[in-house]
Amino acid sequence: MIRAPPDRAPPMPTPDPAPLIQLALQHEALRLGQFTLKSGRNSPYFFNMAQLHTGQALRTLASAYADVLQGADIDLLFGPAYKGIPLVAAVATELAGRGVDLPWAFNRKEAKNHGEGGSLVGAPITGRVAVLDDVLTAGTAIRESVGIIQAAGGTPAVAVIALNRQEPGADGRTAVEALSADTGMAVHSLFSARDIADAVAASQPDAAAAIRKHLAAFGN
Repeated sequence: MIRAPPDRAPPMPTPDPAPLIQLALQHEALRLGQFTLKSGRNSPYFFNMAQLHTGQALRTLASAYADVLQGADIDLLFGPAYKGIPLVAAVATELAGRGVDLPWAFNRKEAKNHGEGGSLVGAPITGRVAVLDDVLTAGTAIRESVGIIQAAGGTPAVAVIALNRQEPGADGRTAVEALSADTGMAVHSLFSARDIADAVAASQPDAAAAIRKHLAAFGN
């Protein structure tokens, strides 16, 4: 699931996806059934990272992100507003506990015209930056982050997301493939739609079959 430029070593391997998927199911961050996405497409599952709203759940999620990032060549962590904000703080704290003390920053949706002003909060954006977010559908939030980081003088180097939906767009590329190709960033996901199907195959075979059917029709 890592796609990195050939002259850069990729981040560390993905942690086992099954415990993360079970955590998401337990907290109803991952729901199985029939849902209509913002794009208008129907989906047999729905993921909302904001449902991981206990300290322990966020700590477990942050630990998985930290497993990926601990060996990456990065200088700063960036969280897109809004879901990326608690995530980037939690991941920075987890990495610091492992002896990797990285600065972090995030953006506001709307710039302030009082106090410190501007749309950026946290550490100055310099060097190689890792962008942390929940899921790539169209990749809009991370692409906006790329522009923000570049405008501030940083280099977008790595993107880490929780879920890769593995669904190609109109050009035949998935959001992960397109983001990597268009920006040169390494893109890493903690789990994929196929991982979800595998994780629930024994306990919820109908849901697993629906996800696999959906991937056969829309995925890669």
